[in-house]
Amino acid sequence: MRGERLYTLLEKNPLVIPVILVLLIIFFGGIAVYLAEHKQQGANITNLGDAFWWTIVTITTVGYGEYYPLTLVGRAVGIFVMFSGISIVVIIVGIISQRRIKSIESRTETVNDFMRKSLITIEESSSVQEAANRMKDKNISSLVVVDEIVDHWV
Repeated sequence: MRGERLYTLLEKNPLVIPVILVLLIIFFGGIAVYLAEHKQQGANITNLGDAFWWTIVTITTVGYGEYYPLTLVGRAVGIFVMFSGISIVVIIVGIISQRRIKSIESRTETVNDFMRKSLITIEESSSVQEAANRMKDKNISSLVVVDEIVDHWV
């Protein structure tokens, strides 16, 4: 039951997971860089506020440069945070693109269904009675006469 609700939530709001990932990376990345840097001689990340600010600036790939890690561990955390930020942006772009494509496909299918259900073709040899019977079979109430058909839809 819980799994179904979670699946439904994630299906309707696919950006939930990337947002949670960003928050976790900011939290743990900030703590990790603080622990690696706060006792280092000449470090400029000396409190948690600075560490979280640095992590947010780094994960968003802004990189002001006012805070930066000096230790090897701090720099390793920085590399992880940078690549995580880029990866999450790629995930978000993929999710948005996928939803746009699904939306366009559903509209295209709707138009195609309409065309399939609402159009009949009358060949030159067909009779008016045959066309009327086809219209009745498909429950079409109006008739549009087209003199020329274009090979593709624009």
